[in-house]
Amino acid sequence: MEHKAGYVNIIGNPNVGKSTLMNALIGQKLSIITPKAQTTRHRILGILNEEDYQIVFSDTPGIIKPAYKLQESMMNFVRSAFQDADVLIYMVEMGEKQLKDEVLFEKIKNTKIPLLLLLNKIDLAGQKEVETQINHWKERVPNAEILPISALNKFNMDKILERIIELLPVAPPYYEKDAITDKSERFFVSESIREKILKHYKKEVPYSVEVEVEEFEDEKDIIRIRAIIYVLRESQRGIIIGHKGAGIKRIGTEARRELERFFDKKIFLETVVKVKKNWRDDNRQLKSFGYE
Repeated sequence: MEHKAGYVNIIGNPNVGKSTLMNALIGQKLSIITPKAQTTRHRILGILNEEDYQIVFSDTPGIIKPAYKLQESMMNFVRSAFQDADVLIYMVEMGEKQLKDEVLFEKIKNTKIPLLLLLNKIDLAGQKEVETQINHWKERVPNAEILPISALNKFNMDKILERIIELLPVAPPYYEKDAITDKSERFFVSESIREKILKHYKKEVPYSVEVEVEEFEDEKDIIRIRAIIYVLRESQRGIIIGHKGAGIKRIGTEARRELERFFDKKIFLETVVKVKKNWRDDNRQLKSFGYE
């Protein structure tokens, strides 16, 4: 039997639904999702395996103009998506007119990689508006095949999958056939905690936070985890902890419940908040957190 395999890399502006799309296509939550921009900071692989194909989806950070070194590293993940893509997905949403980075936009328009332009959130618009948007993108990106979708409602997911499989090259699998991602268990723990912080805190606080899993002990009946939440300033530490520890308790409880579903096992989760000044602009610290 002929086997197909390849990388399908997803790029776009913040909040267009890239993570929702990848989670929907692979049928499992691997990328965290919040309404806030810059939720995705790393390039996260989600691997879909069937007997005759393996699709390696790559969810990248939303495209922004970097203001500090962390954001520069995030944009490096986006640029790397062009290097190994067998199929490129450029995701836009209703009402959007262009990519925030003109250089990347030109790169998309001139790419020789098979390009799918997915127009997301069509459930929020009428048919005429959708047709107008499709015509706009046909003009702007003539090399793209355009598909209207709703990632949240899983509309047209089958059609996307079918088209991707057609475009994949004949190749052996890149990963073991039971693999679902390239990320470690510790990574998903840290992302789950960070998602809850993005959900419950406003302004600069969520963007000043990084989470590091210091201990991960997988025992017979329980996984014991100790995670450090790093912030930039002492005032942010107080905000995360909250009055009488209510804030950090809520974060820990919500993350623990989600992780118990993810690992299908009882979780003991300890969270500690520490100050690490200027970590977003410190190359050594960024590298230790997995940024390039």
